[in-house]
Amino acid sequence: MPETQDQQKFVYDFTEGNKDLKDLLGGKGANLAEMTNLGLPVPPGFTITTEACKVYLDSGSEPAALRDEVSAHLEALEGKMGKKLGQADDPLLVSVRSGAKFSMPGMMDTVLNIGLSDESVAGLAAQAGDDRFAWDSYRRLIQMFGKTVLGVNGDLFEEAIDAAKQTKGVTVDVDLDAADLKKLVAEFKSIVAQETGRSFPQEPREQMDLAVRAVFDSWNGDRAKLYRRQERIPHDLGTAVNICSMVFGNLGPDSGTGVAFTRDPASGHQGVYGDYLQNAQGEDVVAGIRNTVPLADLEQIDKRSYDELMQIMETLETHYKDLCDIEFTIESGKLWMLQTRVGKRTAGAAFRIATQLVDQGLINEAEALRRVNGAQLAQLMFPRFDEEAAASDAVRKIGRGIAASPGAAVGKAVFDSYTAVKWSRSGEKVILIRRETNPDDLDGMIAAEGILTSRGGKTSHAAVVARGMGKTCVCGAEDLEVDTKRRRMIVPSPDGKDDLVIEEGDVVSIDGSSGKVYLGEVPVVPSPVVEYFEGRMHAGADDADELIGAVHRIMAYADRVRRLRVRANADNAEDAARARRFGAQGIGLCRTEHMFLGERREMVERLILAHGDEERDAALGELLPLQKKDFVELLEAMDGLPVTVRLLDPPLHEFLPDITELSVRVALAESRKDHNENDLRLLQAVHRLHEQNPMLGLRGVRLGLVIPGLFAMQVRAIAEAAAARRNAKGDPRAEIMIPLVGTVQELEIVREEAEQVIAEVERAHGVDLKLSLGTMIELPRAALTAAQIAESADFFSFGTNDLTQTVWGFSRDDVEASFFTAYLEKGIFGVSPFETIDKDGVGALVRDAARAGRATRPDLKLGVCGEHGGDPESVHFFHEVGLDYVSCSPFRIPVARLESGRAAANGR
Repeated sequence: MPETQDQQKFVYDFTEGNKDLKDLLGGKGANLAEMTNLGLPVPPGFTITTEACKVYLDSGSEPAALRDEVSAHLEALEGKMGKKLGQADDPLLVSVRSGAKFSMPGMMDTVLNIGLSDESVAGLAAQAGDDRFAWDSYRRLIQMFGKTVLGVNGDLFEEAIDAAKQTKGVTVDVDLDAADLKKLVAEFKSIVAQETGRSFPQEPREQMDLAVRAVFDSWNGDRAKLYRRQERIPHDLGTAVNICSMVFGNLGPDSGTGVAFTRDPASGHQGVYGDYLQNAQGEDVVAGIRNTVPLADLEQIDKRSYDELMQIMETLETHYKDLCDIEFTIESGKLWMLQTRVGKRTAGAAFRIATQLVDQGLINEAEALRRVNGAQLAQLMFPRFDEEAAASDAVRKIGRGIAASPGAAVGKAVFDSYTAVKWSRSGEKVILIRRETNPDDLDGMIAAEGILTSRGGKTSHAAVVARGMGKTCVCGAEDLEVDTKRRRMIVPSPDGKDDLVIEEGDVVSIDGSSGKVYLGEVPVVPSPVVEYFEGRMHAGADDADELIGAVHRIMAYADRVRRLRVRANADNAEDAARARRFGAQGIGLCRTEHMFLGERREMVERLILAHGDEERDAALGELLPLQKKDFVELLEAMDGLPVTVRLLDPPLHEFLPDITELSVRVALAESRKDHNENDLRLLQAVHRLHEQNPMLGLRGVRLGLVIPGLFAMQVRAIAEAAAARRNAKGDPRAEIMIPLVGTVQELEIVREEAEQVIAEVERAHGVDLKLSLGTMIELPRAALTAAQIAESADFFSFGTNDLTQTVWGFSRDDVEASFFTAYLEKGIFGVSPFETIDKDGVGALVRDAARAGRATRPDLKLGVCGEHGGDPESVHFFHEVGLDYVSCSPFRIPVARLESGRAAANGR
């Protein structure tokens, strides 16, 4: 029977919980309970559960039973402390702090010193023997409560403090005496009254109840929602509220507050790391109002507390078996623990700490694998800017776009591919700047250090190709006006009078990790991790960084335990060789259309313009030896490993000149009476092949069915290349993939023709090629009829890019720039479905098609070749549904290897 509100327990004492109750008590409450259980010095208190928050957020009011439960726990706390909340002569004061399951530092609200009032401030002063301390604590309460609970502009309080210091002729808060702070309290109360129309509440329980509601409300604050979207934290978890008896770090020089880490969160190195601030409360450390001292200095300030803290840090790290982040306060020489959690860390620290903990015997290799992730590995692989240099006056930030492909790139601005290639060959480093890129820009993109576009999103052409090459890319920098004709970029000024013009040759820097664009050269720091994957640096070498050793060990373990194989999306021998160095176990997608660009484009034009079989066969005959050479090189680079070649997929108009450019060319020629018969025929072909929605038109398998001999030529080239490699004592393992199949009849016709061609080649060369034929599943109908299609397929490769487009009804190149931002902000998407597989929609089709296909053909090989194949979260999904391999761009192969291992480790 489901638990009703009346039966539910909404409040837990710190003595009742433990670290495994994060869902219910939040991370902070669960860890306070755990430290209490360990016998560590934790101020007494209790936690209001996330369930109470969820009821409040859903209904607009607290659960009916909550007030009585809180009263009972407050009464118990008062009994334990020997004083009552806000008691006039000796007040119990409490803090009210948020604490969600996942750490969201600074995103939600906290109020300290609850219980102080005009009456009890005198009692606090008398008990502490310090008027200044009491009035400072009251000042802090009104300031935090006013800003957090009552919504008063925090700047008003800061301005009042600044004015008080100016009047006194001092520069820091601690130089204000009790009389100054008493005046400030009066001024703060006046600000509250003026801004809210009510006086500051004097009743302690009202203060506490209002603060609890404010913490609940902060779960849906703008900054909290933005943080959750960024970190992919679910929006329905709610936050717990921790009510804890106050301990004071601002009682004098023998008091203070600090933050400690059991290891360096930046590097992972063991040692004493943290900050300490004498005579202060916790928010002073965070706000940076006063300069802290290194934690190691505490040994000279208060050796007894320092030694106790070191013991506690060792206890916590051994208990949690991880880097711990600790907040503590010393009150008159007595150490109190206010919080601990598994600490956030840099990517490099994550890998180092994981292997250190294995060596210490605290965790095993499987747990070490769970402690790191693909996103961290990707961060380690990209070159990065020196952050201090980027913030200096030597460079100027001029814009920001979408962080499409991580890394840091510096070079001279160029505005077309020809110039990029030309300057690059002359030894110049260049940044290719375009409004948007297309396949014709490939040479320039390869030559450039990085790519900057003013249009497009994370899955635009520029972004997808750049990620595949491991090239830094910033897309959609809409504030920058790219003028390719005049070879310049304009950075508009707010008044429109002092626009900044960046000419070709000016040096720019782009940060693909943040999307920031700079004028000038920002120094970059190279990545040794890429050098390791390239084979230019070895983990056991004398000069190898400790980080390289950590990455090597974790990758080796991931490779040992993973079930999913990892292939590469690669179209040429160079990419294939790099992919193999990065650990690829074959090619999952070779896009043959990329082989038809450059000088070969004219041959494709002749194929399109062919009149009759003779001209068409001649055009195909020109392409055959070139295709064969491509495949020989590819099969040689991947000798002994599978190579899946996708037959021609894109619409033919992509191989023809732009309709506008060609129309102008023809019109100008006619005005000069200089008729160009070829241009006229091209223009007619462009008009003939023009489609309103070409991605759903004449492409994929439809090309093979409509243009006689096209697919047969490609199959022959693959078969002859495999035969050549076999005769050269190689081990070619080619797989032929037919794209965009929607019905088994399409596949049957193409397969029959392909098998005839393969048989001819086998007879001619006297070899058995063992070529397999399969299809891409990239249309909903193909997924839904997978059982039928499997009858004629040796393998399925899920083309999740197009499958996502067709399931959602999205045009990928259009929607990201137009409304995806709004969808993300409104919570319709947690993340773009083009980045991470949509499990409920696209994923369901993949799961069902895999199951249906294997029911027809148990030995059916299953893979994925969309960009999702390199996305960490998607890799885990593909592992769960039983695919055999994922395929992704060469640069993402280590990430896919790592995540495949993590998926296997999680299942153990």
